[in-house]
Amino acid sequence: MNVINESGTLALSTRLQRLSEQLRKDGALVYKEFGINFEPKWFPVIFTLHHKNTLSVVEIANEIGYTHPSTISLLKELEKQQMIISKKDKTDERKRLIELSPKGIELIEKMKPAWEIISKVLEEIADNENHLLKAINEAEEKIAKQSFLQRVVELKSSQ
Repeated sequence: MNVINESGTLALSTRLQRLSEQLRKDGALVYKEFGINFEPKWFPVIFTLHHKNTLSVVEIANEIGYTHPSTISLLKELEKQQMIISKKDKTDERKRLIELSPKGIELIEKMKPAWEIISKVLEEIADNENHLLKAINEAEEKIAKQSFLQRVVELKSSQ
């Protein structure tokens, strides 16, 4: 066991990042296995637009839980790849509306068989003694009620 694993919850963020990076790296290879040129980091935007059709930049950021700048960065990449199109909102010229392009819609159809297999494999990985997804949901709910920082500041001030 390495020092990060031995440190327990102190290295929780590091362990989650490590797991995330491994899944993303393998995810990219899975898409290649299916002959699909796709970066896993694009998934939240593509999947959201697949289900929600047309959204503003702010709505996409809220849906995927990313910051506005991170969302814009992903959108720029997807626009460069011609996976999405943006247009001005007719009611608010400042607002950009984003939707999948025909190329993006075609990509979704190619990805559906891969998503079925990916979903089954991830269910198998997450279905462990401690129910990974349930644990993640519970942790996210706790953080939504009171952030990590708020908890640290509160505990620090009470000591």
